[in-house]
Amino acid sequence: MNHESNSGEVALSPESSALVAPWYALRVRSNFEKKASGALALRGLECFLPSYKIRRNWTDRVKVVDQPLFPGYVFARFQHPRDWLMVMQTPGVVQIVGQGQEPTIVDEAEIETLRKLVNSTVPLFPRAFLKVGQKVRIEHGPLAGTEGILEKFQKDYRLVVSISLLQRSVAAEMDADWVKGV
Repeated sequence: MNHESNSGEVALSPESSALVAPWYALRVRSNFEKKASGALALRGLECFLPSYKIRRNWTDRVKVVDQPLFPGYVFARFQHPRDWLMVMQTPGVVQIVGQGQEPTIVDEAEIETLRKLVNSTVPLFPRAFLKVGQKVRIEHGPLAGTEGILEKFQKDYRLVVSISLLQRSVAAEMDADWVKGV
């Protein structure tokens, strides 16, 4: 299975690249992930909509479709509170995820690890957020340098990468030989 990122990324201007804006998670209306991501990109914001391919069975055919790894969420870089109003006025955006009235920054390392997973050829699928398990670092293979939680599944192993703020995770299958405990 191939995986791709529908990121809608926009290049930053030279003056804004000196101070890179943090990532925020945006809650969007159901099934509005692609529309909201596209609208944010048109407004000049760097967006990331991680997705995976899944087979859907219809009555007359089987179709491979892109599905968001985190349904109902889009990631975007912006300077809060300067861009807050523009973000909230974007069609489909419901809220900026955070504690109370204060938006919470998504860890840059979590976004980069998620990008690496999405851009790899390793099969991905969404899963429930994990709070327990051993943290590991992948030493070999296409995910070398990636950190996450090791999970045993039947005879195989999976690396679980979590986005703490959303309490959502993504799992990728891998060989046990690739892993080293942190």
